[in-house]
Amino acid sequence: MEISMNILIYRYGSICEPDIIEAFNRMSVHVDEVTDEIYNKKITPAEGITVLKKHLDSGTAYSLVFTVNFFPWIAEVCSIYGIMYFSLIVDSPVMELYSDSIKLPCNRVFLFDRCLYDEFAADNPGHIFHVPLATNIQRSRRVIDNAGSAQKQHFASDISFIGSLYTEKCLYNQVKLPAYYEGFANALIDAQLKVYGYNFIEECLSDDFVNVFLANAPDHYTFPEASRHAWKALVAQQYISVKAAEQERIRALKMLSENFSVDLYTGSDTSVLPHIHNRGFARSHTEMPLIFNQSKINLNITARSIRSGLSLRIFDILGCGGFLLTNYQAELPEYFEIGSEVEAFSSMEELHDKCAYYLAHDSEREAIARRGYEKAARYHSYDARLLEMMDMALSCNS
Repeated sequence: MEISMNILIYRYGSICEPDIIEAFNRMSVHVDEVTDEIYNKKITPAEGITVLKKHLDSGTAYSLVFTVNFFPWIAEVCSIYGIMYFSLIVDSPVMELYSDSIKLPCNRVFLFDRCLYDEFAADNPGHIFHVPLATNIQRSRRVIDNAGSAQKQHFASDISFIGSLYTEKCLYNQVKLPAYYEGFANALIDAQLKVYGYNFIEECLSDDFVNVFLANAPDHYTFPEASRHAWKALVAQQYISVKAAEQERIRALKMLSENFSVDLYTGSDTSVLPHIHNRGFARSHTEMPLIFNQSKINLNITARSIRSGLSLRIFDILGCGGFLLTNYQAELPEYFEIGSEVEAFSSMEELHDKCAYYLAHDSEREAIARRGYEKAARYHSYDARLLEMMDMALSCNS
């Protein structure tokens, strides 16, 4: 489908950006890019505003500005210029969503997590939407089809996992709490790790706990004045949920690597996992598709800060024709049939048993991978998702 419009994409280096641009190009949308932040990570909002205004004043009639994740200052500029601002949220948490700028009528904010949608929809009724993420089927297919047999064999695995252990970027590890509060936090993490499909961390935090926590958290994020000061959300999402993800990944990978052959692609320190095969970083666009395609089981362990939605990794695995074994998420059965298109686990015991079963049942595993790929290709390509977003956004009254 062709769409006649000009759009301006402000880029900061997200791995999703090239796939989105490629999908727009297939629709014959004219795309101009602002790439300054890719090469200068210290760019300030004031400098960004100058760059953005230069493009908007260039004489090209842009229908919208597009970003991955939300930039409050871009919303402010778009409001002044009277141009729509599309922001596709692919991460969680994104603390910028608490900015008052989210309320501007120029916004079209797309949230991949229904819990996020429920939290923010009332801030800008009719301008905030819930959509799942997507994958670039065409790019993945090119990488896989062009790879030789030796290259594919290099990435063959029984079980593989790509991602951080979070040990090196877990801000919780920098917080020194009094013993009582530390005990509460650790107990809360252990309780959350026993429950799949519902994140209750934030609702369990008292004002007293949050105040003590932040008093002991060095250089914690501070909400700008023109924003909702959601301190409980900050502690729950940036700290405790990340610690829960760290512990879940370490425990799951330790258990699996002691019983199966497990390849881990990561930059994290894996000294706590003596049986794991640490294969270092995997290149997102050139190596990950082969890993997903050549692994018998692709493991996904969703970050606990993603409370209900499906991570990008789920769509990318399926879009490469890989067999997916993921932790259960509340939104998973809305998009995929568990046991037919994907597989899911809700405990460490179930994770172990399903790995053992599917490593021993090739035909069932391959059939599930095939059906998962067909579903992703039909409904969850970037082409399909961007058309869906356009339809939702342009139906707004203002």
